[in-house]
Amino acid sequence: MGEDREGDLFAGLVEQAAPARLGGGLPRLRLAERGQVDLRLLALDDLIPADHRVRQVWQFVEGLDLTALHRAIKAVDGRPGHPPADPRILVALWLYATVEGVGSARELARLCVEHVAFQWLCGGVGMNAKSLADFRVAHGAALEQLLVDSFAALLAVGVASLERMAQDGVRVRAAAGAASFRRHSTLAECRDAAAAAVRRLREEADRDPAAASRRQAAARQRAAEDRERRVKQALAVTETLHAQQQERARRRAERAFKEGKKRAAAKPAGEAEREKEPRASTTDPQARVMKMADGGFRPAYNVQFSSDTLSGAVAGVSVDNSGSDMGKMTPMNEALARHYGARPRAYLADGGYAKLDDIEALTAAGIVAYVPVPTPRDKTRDPNAPQPDDTPAIAAWRERMGSAVAKAIYKQRAATAECVNAQARNRGLRQFLVRGIDKVRAVAAWHALAHNMVCTWRLMEA
Repeated sequence: MGEDREGDLFAGLVEQAAPARLGGGLPRLRLAERGQVDLRLLALDDLIPADHRVRQVWQFVEGLDLTALHRAIKAVDGRPGHPPADPRILVALWLYATVEGVGSARELARLCVEHVAFQWLCGGVGMNAKSLADFRVAHGAALEQLLVDSFAALLAVGVASLERMAQDGVRVRAAAGAASFRRHSTLAECRDAAAAAVRRLREEADRDPAAASRRQAAARQRAAEDRERRVKQALAVTETLHAQQQERARRRAERAFKEGKKRAAAKPAGEAEREKEPRASTTDPQARVMKMADGGFRPAYNVQFSSDTLSGAVAGVSVDNSGSDMGKMTPMNEALARHYGARPRAYLADGGYAKLDDIEALTAAGIVAYVPVPTPRDKTRDPNAPQPDDTPAIAAWRERMGSAVAKAIYKQRAATAECVNAQARNRGLRQFLVRGIDKVRAVAAWHALAHNMVCTWRLMEA
């Protein structure tokens, strides 16, 4: 029946023939002539529209105090040396690249040649991947100060405030691979093999310098020495982790003995350590395996952002290799007080930050903490009811979080802190391409500074 209806539907249509060509000749087309000479009297500035985003980036950079970066330049008047690129160009390049989601120095160097917006920022100054990569991670302290200055400028004009701050963390995949983690005993073997490779290369260069070019031999030797250095760092990490495990085992044994569990106390202190021997990465010894947002476990770093609920701008950033958020509110608040000379009046964080010592420390500093109370094991107990062993600060916190006012204030956390994390991920903060916590901290500072730059555009236009 369906086929009959379909036939009736198209029965009245007449097949149309293709239009006949006039004259019956070949079709005439406009072909590409890439060899022709085209003279254009245009300046580089004429290629960028007046309202292009890259002009806003340059305007933002011109308002930054880059004295610390200029102070590090060794090429000065009256002395020999090749002049480096203007720090404003490098800062603008990385800020614009961060906003556009570009996190690779090689990709940025390519864009400086092929993309007109990046060419406009360079203004004829040549760039290479090595210089861009080195600049990105070489000025961590200066970047932190630029971040503080950017937020302080928003405070000065009244569009930002320290009234309420929200903190949240995001675990970012490290550059180390999961297969690069080795146990302490295996790392000792890797260290011996790396040391032997370095000795062999040095002996080869001394015995027959013409066996390979000097550049190739030097590159192989640097790679071998770098691997030896990383393996030694990984060994030091596993030794520290092993000592921490022994200390935890000793404390467990003492508690078990005090509780009368003599069998548990008599358990060998090193048994747990033999069962779970600490491991470290040979490529990034400071990275740690963490539980990620998708439930998997991968090498990562924990990036913490503290942002203002009024403007959404980032006031502070920190990086560590601990997968837990416990105990991270107090250090961040101390940093805010040190940078801005004042503490926030209210502090918002999710339940992962609910450490009682932090709640007491914030209360003692005059800060009202809005952190959810953990769900008790006893489902019949009211989590907001004070407990017998609670201090006055903890009891007040429990009662406060049960009120409707506190719940309404706490809703601002997700709209602020999680928004900062989401925007950072959208700009490429999903995996670090650098190794080492100092370099990782510098990359996180670039993302925070780029976020404040975008916030400045939005707030100044409002």
